[in-house]
Amino acid sequence: MQKQQTILITGASSGIGRQIAKTLAQKGHKVFAGIRKKSDKIELEKLNKNIIGVYIDVTKSSSIDKAFWFVIKNTDKLDVLINNAGIALAGPIEGLSTETIKEQFEVNTFAPLKVLHKFLPLLHGGKIINMSSMASSGIFPYVSPYCASKRALDIMFNSFALENKDNIKVISIKPAVIKTPIWNKSVKRARELFEEQNETLKEKYIKDLLLMEKNALESNNTGLDVSKVALTVLKAVEKSNPKPSYCVGIKSNFAMTLQMLPQGLLNKLIKIKLCRL
Repeated sequence: MQKQQTILITGASSGIGRQIAKTLAQKGHKVFAGIRKKSDKIELEKLNKNIIGVYIDVTKSSSIDKAFWFVIKNTDKLDVLINNAGIALAGPIEGLSTETIKEQFEVNTFAPLKVLHKFLPLLHGGKIINMSSMASSGIFPYVSPYCASKRALDIMFNSFALENKDNIKVISIKPAVIKTPIWNKSVKRARELFEEQNETLKEKYIKDLLLMEKNALESNNTGLDVSKVALTVLKAVEKSNPKPSYCVGIKSNFAMTLQMLPQGLLNKLIKIKLCRL
């Protein structure tokens, strides 16, 4: 029998986060599940008695502070922090404002660092599991802010793994495309951002946008099931010496291998692929 561990996960209302919370709780672990709505708290807590909903908006320091005090009233130690909350913004880089790109980094990169800074006193000897992505390979056009935010997340937390004196392990989970609501949200936001552009830019990229939308929406049907990610996270939680990085799905392994090619050759291959679509 595995010893019960106390875990905090952000972004647990739906998709990957919800499934991770459910899977960990079913295995007997105590899960503080980060949510932003009362209805999500009620639904999550119905799933399993080991789930405790905690209100946390990772973009707001005041919300992170309140979540910390809620957690510390219920436990004096966290065994695992799972940074799962995230968004995916897309579009041609010449049409994305620096404010939009900052928004992407604020949620995917800076928010996990803020959560880390706040909850660090509870994590001595524990683990941090970051929900990264095969996109951190940086080989996917039109989602560069998302790719860059995940790469930056990996780099900064890997540095923390090397630097920290509290024996905290850091694990990066890199899923391939997963069936999750993030795709519908991403498509809607990408369309809104694209509609704000001038007509010249729209004419240049409209075909690419439509293809990107089509592929993203198909991911709701063709992507890997969220349970595959949840089981990988469970493995990382329960292993005493987990690997620093886990790919989930064949495409993720392929993407992480492909990125090691010379940049010039890699760019040619990707452009050939784009021309054939």
